[in-house]
Amino acid sequence: MTKAKVIGMGHYLPDRVVTNFDLEKVMDTSDQWIKERTGISERRFFDPEKDTVANMAARASLSALEQSGIDIKDIEFIVFATITPDYFFPGSGVLLQRELGLEGIGALDIRNACSGFIYALSVAEQYVKTNTYKNILVVGAEIQSSALEMNDRGRSVSVIFADGAGALILQATDDSDNQGLLSTHLHADGRFAEELFVRDPGSSRKERLTKDMIDDVGIRAHMNGNMVFKHAVVKFQEVIHEALEANQLEIDDIDLLIPHQANLRINQFVQKQLGLGDDQVFNNIMYCGNTTAASIPIAMSEAWDEGKLKAKDLLCIAAFGSGFTWASALIKF
Repeated sequence: MTKAKVIGMGHYLPDRVVTNFDLEKVMDTSDQWIKERTGISERRFFDPEKDTVANMAARASLSALEQSGIDIKDIEFIVFATITPDYFFPGSGVLLQRELGLEGIGALDIRNACSGFIYALSVAEQYVKTNTYKNILVVGAEIQSSALEMNDRGRSVSVIFADGAGALILQATDDSDNQGLLSTHLHADGRFAEELFVRDPGSSRKERLTKDMIDDVGIRAHMNGNMVFKHAVVKFQEVIHEALEANQLEIDDIDLLIPHQANLRINQFVQKQLGLGDDQVFNNIMYCGNTTAASIPIAMSEAWDEGKLKAKDLLCIAAFGSGFTWASALIKF
């Protein structure tokens, strides 16, 4: 049976480093306060003169292609996860296609926020398993910093989010040693949509964007942090166990867990509840912040580069975020 195998990973982080001490200068916060609540010490913000969502994605994609050993012209389809596209429309998938010179191939955009990359991975897997495409580029990329309110009013959100891009190449394989993407598991509960969302600009308004919307912070992210934490710590564990049970595996079989990098405290709580050691969990939120759909592919690429993810390892990735949506996947390298 045809399966989807990861053959290359890459990531890109903008050059600009913003520390907690930098944020102290523009809002009433402190390095200690931010680290205690989020685990973050620094994050990357894009350079408006140099970075776009599409060209950051292109840099990550070219790194993934270099690792994969295949030619760029072998890519047959793009699945792009982002909630911060360069334009309101079209999506950034076609802009990435243009950046890479892949004229004519399809490009699909996914808007599932923090769970977006795993949703994108699952979509790409179906195309591979049905023999529609052999090589698919799967990307997560975000520029969140340009939407942050860098003042006291916005600090609860602005200390968390950041920018970056990650990518991987999925390739069809009939490998019999159980290598490849074993399963993906996707969930949502729209009852909690407004607990983590950006309300405006929305198409269901008489006017899509007004000065009042801007003054009323409708264009800024709203997050009920306590509600997100409460649900995340439960759904993370459920969806990880779901993936293991679907493949008749146990927690001890996991070589590495890479959770979405929303909050180090959430990840540490889940790690403790699952009984995983420090060497079984990879986090980079401390220096990357929360890059939404980009967080998991960036972390996967970094873990591989640092030797913490290796050939024959069983990797579990899991995410929870806006929607609410949550998802997991098991990958045998």
